Amino acid sequence: QVQVVESGGGLVQAGGSLRLSCAASGRTVAFTELAMGWFRQAPGKEREFVANIDWSGVSTDYADSVKSRFTISRASAKNTVYLQMNSLKPGDTAVYYCAVVRYGALTQNANSYDYWGQGTQVTVSS
Repeated sequence: QVQVVESGGGLVQAGGSLRLSCAASGRTVAFTELAMGWFRQAPGKEREFVANIDWSGVSTDYADSVKSRFTISRASAKNTVYLQMNSLKPGDTAVYYCAVVRYGALTQNANSYDYWGQGTQVTVSS
């Protein structure tokens, strides 16, 4: 079993920045086993992929809507990832979820992720 906990959401004005954190833990989980990703869900919309990163921190992938504005990174040899969000827009307002896929490849498909956090609210005002 893997526990996933997000933090760092909040209210920010358009053009501002926020940094989200996500920590995955489990008694027998090694950092080499986990790829991690961020998804978001706005009111009345489906959950959508934002970014992901492999266990080494070398390979990453982004949704087109956040490329050049968001950066995903991973603490060295740890199951902790960060999402640095710059130049935020009102359209980025959503609940942001961290997800973990164990033993899997990087994927944008939410159904492939094994464990999810409770989510953290990000609100961008105009």
